[in-house]
Amino acid sequence: MEIIKRNGDREELIFSKLKKVIDFACEGQVGCDSLELEVELLPQFKNLMTTKEIQRTLIQVAAEKTSVESPNWQYVASKLLAYDLYKEAALHRGYKHFGYGDFYLLVKELMEKGRYGSYILENYSADEVEELGAYIKPERDYLFNYIGLKTLADRYLIKGFNGEVMELPQEMFMGVAMHLAMKEQNKVMWAKQFYDVLSNLELTVATPTLANARKPHHQLSSCFIDTVPDNLWGIYQVDQSFAQVSKYGGGMGIYVGKVRSKGSNIRGYKGVAGGVVPWIKNYNNTALAVDQLGVRAGAVSIYLDVWHKDILDFLNLKTNNGDDRMKAHDVFPGVCIPDLFMKTVQDRGTWYLFDPHEILQKKGYSIEDSWGEEWEERYLDCVQDPEISKDAVPAMEIMKKMLASSFETGTPFFFFRDTVNRANPNKHKGIIYCSNLCTEICQNMSATEKVNEVHENGLITTQVKSGDFVVCNLSSLNLGRVNTREDIARVIPIQMRMMDNVIDLNDYPIPQAEITCQKYRAVGLGTSGYHQMLVQKKISWESEQHTEYVDQVYEWINYYTIKASMELAKEKGAYPAFEGSDWHTGEYFHSRGYDSLEWQMLQEEVARNGVRNAWMIAIAPTASTSLIAGSTAGIDPIFRRFFVEEKKNALIPQTAPQLNSESYWYYKEAHHIDQRWSIKAAGVRQRHIDQAQSFNLYITPDISARDFFELYLSAWENGLKTVYYCRNQSLEVEECESCSS
Repeated sequence: MEIIKRNGDREELIFSKLKKVIDFACEGQVGCDSLELEVELLPQFKNLMTTKEIQRTLIQVAAEKTSVESPNWQYVASKLLAYDLYKEAALHRGYKHFGYGDFYLLVKELMEKGRYGSYILENYSADEVEELGAYIKPERDYLFNYIGLKTLADRYLIKGFNGEVMELPQEMFMGVAMHLAMKEQNKVMWAKQFYDVLSNLELTVATPTLANARKPHHQLSSCFIDTVPDNLWGIYQVDQSFAQVSKYGGGMGIYVGKVRSKGSNIRGYKGVAGGVVPWIKNYNNTALAVDQLGVRAGAVSIYLDVWHKDILDFLNLKTNNGDDRMKAHDVFPGVCIPDLFMKTVQDRGTWYLFDPHEILQKKGYSIEDSWGEEWEERYLDCVQDPEISKDAVPAMEIMKKMLASSFETGTPFFFFRDTVNRANPNKHKGIIYCSNLCTEICQNMSATEKVNEVHENGLITTQVKSGDFVVCNLSSLNLGRVNTREDIARVIPIQMRMMDNVIDLNDYPIPQAEITCQKYRAVGLGTSGYHQMLVQKKISWESEQHTEYVDQVYEWINYYTIKASMELAKEKGAYPAFEGSDWHTGEYFHSRGYDSLEWQMLQEEVARNGVRNAWMIAIAPTASTSLIAGSTAGIDPIFRRFFVEEKKNALIPQTAPQLNSESYWYYKEAHHIDQRWSIKAAGVRQRHIDQAQSFNLYITPDISARDFFELYLSAWENGLKTVYYCRNQSLEVEECESCSS
């Protein structure tokens, strides 16, 4: 049998060479016999196969052998894929040896080709790049399972213009680390530390950071949130901002609760306003028209208050019944819910819907600009005022519509606005109207305003006052690898420094994003590998041991996150809006019951030195990056212990991390878990999280309406700030790629 080598030469197949590769891949993998792989490979051979075809066939055969009984074949397949990447890189980069090439030459070549940003070599000398190249640890490529390395290779490694392999995994990690460290005083030292936590899979950075750091267009943030004012300029300004965000791969959350309702007045003309739905359809069209770097359609979540007159039309946006002219099938709706609504539902009382424009005109205040007791006073004032038009609806009927949509479409997302604002450490500077596309971000928001327009010498200059335009800068601690107090204390300071540097090194899609980021310096430290951690500790999901353990772990995470931000503030300065915040006054610590001596000392240090970041913790979904890290996604239970994914006509079996006969029973699957335990655990975690959690509910089609309602009621009662998707077992919902950090 003859084969065709990668350089085009023909030669006879020497099986002993291939056997060396197979032995290398199977070495150290329990339950993976190299002879077994050889036997299954031989029938696939045909004359004049290319070595590339042989390698790809070998990888696929190894991957398809992955099973519950033999999970380690996915690591054999990963090593074989790494071998293939090394061969391809050597061929396209022009070096002869196996493995990694000259890192400095790679950086220089990719910069000349416009794939690396010139700023890398502007900030690092050749000697520094060579030192960092020598620090690269190729053996860390063997930490990946097959789907992790394949995801990295397909979507994140920089390739040539014809798809040829150029960058290898450890070079990618070092490139990201160099970017994030380049403004540090000791940038080489920090680049090494950033590289270590990334390459050891101890944390993951957000998808845009991993994909775009080191590149010319380095938009590093996952998601953005904007506020729509009740005027035509503002409505289209938000649309323009969304288009720019989507162009560079970001997702968007948009609050439309200030927009006047259908039938409202415009400049004194009665009953002429179209309401929020036409504008939402406009944002829907932008999501489709401006895709995320050509990879997928733009992604946007639209939030509306449950007291807005258009709420019933809003709840039908994605359902399959009703007038299709009132649909926006590509947006993800979210409902902003005050405590009073939930109490009214419990009491089976009447709920009143208002037009925000009319309230502002007749009462002189915007009801949506308040929360808690102040909001309730204003709401009751409007209810009792005969001059204010209102629609009376049984509160339970609105809840039923939300539940019906949730059961059918997985949405709306639930945003408990009083819970959010009550816990907001920066309430002295604003209000939080809604969350983002993945419901984990809760930061102050305000609309951008047009101030003035000057016409001079044919030039039109528009002056704009920036609102608080929220930016999500995310990274997730991998609890599957980092879960002891010592490791958490070691990794989080590095992680917080990386995220804080993102703020200064980002290529922002719009100026409001940069202005807001510099004002608050907000970040979102999250976690993945949650279920994996519980399994490692032999803790059942449905147990008091679960809630007690994570209460401790997330208190550690919170403590070291705040401490790291305080240390950064000592070094680089506190965020500009620190004074008067709950961090400054100590209210943050008192309200959460942090009264131990250790916490008291930290509180005093924070009051004295400040903190670098206005918001610090947010638990993102991590759907794609947890694949790379080989961990479970976010705070979710596993969907399946074992499943087979079909990609490009190839079958890729996957197992839960570290699956074996013992861990099998601790990996209870999501739809078989009593969701009340998940809600209880989320409530326990929430005390330690200054923002929110991408928390999913998992239901089966046979759930009763009462039990379904009780889950959402329990989420509110347990202090959850948001509820993300409702994942009906008979319904597939699409994950947001931008925010799956």
